[in-house]
Formats: sequence, C-alpha cells, structure tokens
Amino acid sequence: MLNLKDKVVLITGSSIGIGRYTAYEFAKEKAIVIITYYKDKEEAVKAYNTCINLGMSEGMVLYLNLKDNKSIKNCVKQVVDKYKRIDILINNAGVLAWKPLRKQTFEEIENQIRVNLEGLIKITKEALPYITSTIINIGSGAGKTGFSELTTYCATKFGVRGFTQALAQEEINLKIYTVNPGMTATRMTGYKGINPEIVAKVILNTAKGIYNKPSGSDIDVWEFS
Repeated sequence: MLNLKDKVVLITGSSIGIGRYTAYEFAKEKAIVIITYYKDKEEAVKAYNTCINLGMSEGMVLYLNLKDNKSIKNCVKQVVDKYKRIDILINNAGVLAWKPLRKQTFEEIENQIRVNLEGLIKITKEALPYITSTIINIGSGAGKTGFSELTTYCATKFGVRGFTQALAQEEINLKIYTVNPGMTATRMTGYKGINPEIVAKVILNTAKGIYNKPSGSDIDVWEFS
C-alpha cells in the first residue's frame, strides 16, 4: 500500500465538489496537495486552509483553465518548479450541459469536450514526464452507459475511459485508472446523489493501491460504497 505522506498530488477542479473532498482525504494522509480552480478562487483558498487544518504541512493553490494551453503549461510548470515532481495526478475537473442534444449550443458542446476530454489529455501529456506513481482520471457511470440529455457528456466520459486504457499500455511503469462515480451530490447535479466524500475515499484508496486492480482498470464507485 502506497504511503501518501509528502507525495505531491495535483488535483484539477479541486475548489469545490468531488475535487475538494478528495483534497481533504489526501491532506489527512499528509500529502502535499495542489488545489486548482477556474472560477472559484475564494472556495479554493477555503479548501486549502481546511487541508492545512486536516494535517497537510504545505501545498499550493493554482489557477487552471483547461481550455487554455498556456494555463495548462503554466500550472504544471509552477508545481514542477517548486517540487520537481508530481507523484499523483488526479484529473477531476469537468463540466456538464444537462439537456437534449437538440437544445445544446455549439458552445456547450465544445465546452464539455474541451474541459472533460481535451483538457484532461493535454494536462496529462504536459505532466507525464514528472509523474512518478499514479494517474487517476475521473470518469462517470455515464462513461459506461449512455443517458438521454447527457449525450455530449457521455461521449467525453466514454473517451476518458478509452484514454486511460490506452495510456496504461504506453506507460507501463505508472498506475493509471478511471474512477467512475454515479450520481454525486455536487453543484453539477444540483446536489442530488451520494455524498462526494464517498467518492473521495474511493479515489484515495485507488491511489493507495488498496483495490489491487491492474493499470488501465475502471474503479466503479458503486462497487465500493
């Protein structure tokens, strides 16, 4: 089982929701947590302060826009400049347009694809030379089964799973997983579903290696909660 003390953990989209609670779980393990935000700077600072209170000795709060190449590069550079490595990358940031495809605008379609899939791939590529241990991509139950009114979102999350499986074949010295939550009570879902703390604990256990699954595997939250 991996000891997370002093491991550098970069979590995208960690100012609120699943990402925030994931940061808390790693802080309890005394990891060095890098919290990133896009719009919610104030919430990111609150999350960071809570992490310190939970036992984290140090970390960072960084701006990250996954639709902007310079922002992606700058985020990774700031972490590497300070810590020289990223032990664990958790690709959590995601967006959702919950409506039938006929009613989704081109901007809404583009936003979901660029954040959920393109941005995830790009930051992984940028961070890859510095990753020492694990990559955890946050997928979804909607990445395993299609759901009406989630067409584009489903497409991105199916894509995340394919990316995980392919990258695991390329990067045989790393552990790479897709963690698939079901409906989780966050802003994205109107706070309907399971407590995000449950998902965060599954992400933590995945990083620790508790589930003992081969790299490239799906970790379905509903099997462990």
